Amino acid sequence: MTILTLYSRLPDSLLLEEGGRVTTHHFQPTHYHTAIAAHEPVLRVAAGDTVITTTVDAGGRDAQGDAVTPGGNPQTGPFFIEGAEPGDTLVLRLDRLTPNRDTGVSATVLAPNVVDPSFARELPEGQPAEWRIDHGGKTATLATPVAGLAGFTLPLATMLGCFGVAPPRGQAISTATSAEHGGNMDYRGFREGVTVYLPVFVPGALFHLGDGHAVQGDGEIVGTGIEISLDVQFTVGLRKGKRIGWPRGENDDYLFTAGNARPLDQALQHATTEMVRWLRDDYGLETRAASTLLGQCVEYEVGNVFDPAYTMICKAPKRVLNSLGGGG
Repeated sequence: MTILTLYSRLPDSLLLEEGGRVTTHHFQPTHYHTAIAAHEPVLRVAAGDTVITTTVDAGGRDAQGDAVTPGGNPQTGPFFIEGAEPGDTLVLRLDRLTPNRDTGVSATVLAPNVVDPSFARELPEGQPAEWRIDHGGKTATLATPVAGLAGFTLPLATMLGCFGVAPPRGQAISTATSAEHGGNMDYRGFREGVTVYLPVFVPGALFHLGDGHAVQGDGEIVGTGIEISLDVQFTVGLRKGKRIGWPRGENDDYLFTAGNARPLDQALQHATTEMVRWLRDDYGLETRAASTLLGQCVEYEVGNVFDPAYTMICKAPKRVLNSLGGGG
């Protein structure tokens, strides 16, 4: 089996051992899960392999708009990663996330918990809205009449709302929420081209994914993005013996960590702690140095403030880290 390894200073550089063979798997799901757990795997893949598959939307509707499974963020998978063991880190490059139908749906009223309690009484009754997806123009246009928003159009910014690995201790965790294993984080930074790192808790990791959004603002403050089914391609990697505590990710500009908990300050604590550990372990910064750097350079984003566990994202700019010169 080929093992995918990472440079400590360039964690997005995916390297295969010379002569290693990789496989592209095409998988069409026939059933889905609304809890992330140690379910029977649907496919076994090796580090370095690529998987091309599909997801249904949060309501269980497929590419034809047909309801093929009960709603609640149904997950495709799980995928068994050969050689993955507890204490390893699963690496996933989100190569492609593409809406595969012409319509999406969203909620239209703010969640009561994101406004003042006195104002929550003024919120109107919630109704869904349909959006038309222009694949060529890469836009979503509001199709349901909403006063003041005629012709309202947004660029597509497709993301995965819910994904993760089987959690420890035999748990089955609802796709309505999130924890150390990942889950329903609804962070719009989990987009095409991003590399994701997840802790491995069970043999094979058992990776699940679903809940595509064509567009979503920070916090998922109406309880949805523009919910849509997806065509997905991801490439698998594995860091043997590398233990992390919470989901991590990176794009061209940032390292970022996700903390999932309620209240929101606890989610921030998890995300910040995980970032300090990352800078200490992979960039050679002592805790004082990491604290000094983050104190002036950190950026935070809200992933989700709607679900049972909230999500906070802690971001470290790569331009700052790359200027250090002597780390890791």
